[in-house]
Order: sequence, then structure tokens, then C-alpha cells
Amino acid sequence: MATALFGAGCFWCTEAVMKSLKGVTAVRSGYAGGALENPSYEAVSTGATGHAEVVEVTFDPTLLTYEQLLEVFFGTHDPTQMNRQGNDIGTQYRSVIYYSDESQQVIAEAVKKRLQEDNTFGAPIVTAIEPAGIFYPAENYHQNYYALNPGNPYCQAIISPKVAKLRNKFAPLLKD
Repeated sequence: MATALFGAGCFWCTEAVMKSLKGVTAVRSGYAGGALENPSYEAVSTGATGHAEVVEVTFDPTLLTYEQLLEVFFGTHDPTQMNRQGNDIGTQYRSVIYYSDESQQVIAEAVKKRLQEDNTFGAPIVTAIEPAGIFYPAENYHQNYYALNPGNPYCQAIISPKVAKLRNKFAPLLKD
């Protein structure tokens, strides 16, 4: 198994997307990239801790490659928005890839470069690519949020369209 760490706005959205992929065995919402030890949602949501909302994805690289994960990551959020995704605004919602080794760094930089050169998003990609630091799991009520709260208005308005986009764009990568 391997792990990947991504920030793509609200971690509820990213968690729902990543959990849908073949080869993904676990996804945990949490925080990374900040200075405060053991941050809470309340602290991170102020934007003052430096943390991003992220997901830790555990996956089987024989079933799903890191490059494929990156394609889904880039394809299911707007990597051209600095410190925001839609109405979620602040540094905690930044687009970021935290790599765990040199191989992940090289692949992430190559995918970002290719997407930028192809002008895939029609604007510069602002996604940061940084070494992974400490991952802090979010509180239990944030875990598996979309699956446990499908009727929540935020889930209906924001997460459901992302999951639908995933089905349309990345169908071969989805779990049966």
C-alpha cells in the first residue's frame, strides 16, 4: 500500500471523491502544512494555523497509480483558484499536493507541468507541491462525512456535483 496527501478545498469533498476510486482502501480527512501541533477544526477554520484541509489516501499502486490519483485530484477541483474553492475561502482551502518521497514529487511536478502546458484549465495552476509534514486526522464527525450526511444541503449543493463529475470523467477508475 502507498499513501498520498492532497488538499483541494473542503476535505469532505475530496474524501468523497477519493473513496470512490478502485484501489483506494482508506481515506482520512485531516490537516497538514501548519505550525500548530494537534490542530482542531475550530483553530484551522480561522486560517491562522497555516494548515490546509487535506485527505490522506491509502491506495494499492498495482490497481491505481499515483499519477491516476493526481489526474482525479486535478480534475475534480479548480487548481487555478488561490486559497479557495468556490465559496470556501481561506488558506485552509488551498490546492496543495504533499509528497512523501522524491518519486511522488517528480510525478506531481510532471503532471502539473503537462496540464499547465496543455492549458487544461485556461488559467495558471496555483497548486502548491510541498514535502509532507505531519498529518493530523480531523475530528471523528468529519470522517466519512458525505456518506453519513447525504441529505445535508452542503453535500447536495457542492459534493454531489463533484461526485457526478467524477462518474462522468473518470468512470474507468471507479469502484464497481
